[in-house]
Amino acid sequence: QVQVVESGGGLVQAGGSLRLSCAVSGGIFSINTMGWYRQAPGKERELVAVIISGGNTNYGDSVKGRFTISRDNTKNTLFLQMNSLKSEDTAVYYCNAVGKRSGSRSSYDAWGRGTQVTVSS
Repeated sequence: QVQVVESGGGLVQAGGSLRLSCAVSGGIFSINTMGWYRQAPGKERELVAVIISGGNTNYGDSVKGRFTISRDNTKNTLFLQMNSLKSEDTAVYYCNAVGKRSGSRSSYDAWGRGTQVTVSS
């Protein structure tokens, strides 16, 4: 069973920084795409940033220039460096991993339970 676990959320003042981490484990052959999504109260889940195995990245318009996504392929870990945080960044942040399982090589699309980020103004 593929497991995705986020960490690093918390409370920070506007203008501050946080770094989120996401560890993926459990019978993994490959991780092709990893991404961060967020959902604020009363809003739909939205893309924050994604990174594919080759290193190409894509960011949501609202975080471009402030957030940086990166991955450590040797440790199956994803990171999100968040700088210049704003109150509107307050949300639950979810990690997503898409790839192939070991053995069967069947596909998986796994989500973590999320980590709360609260930015006070």
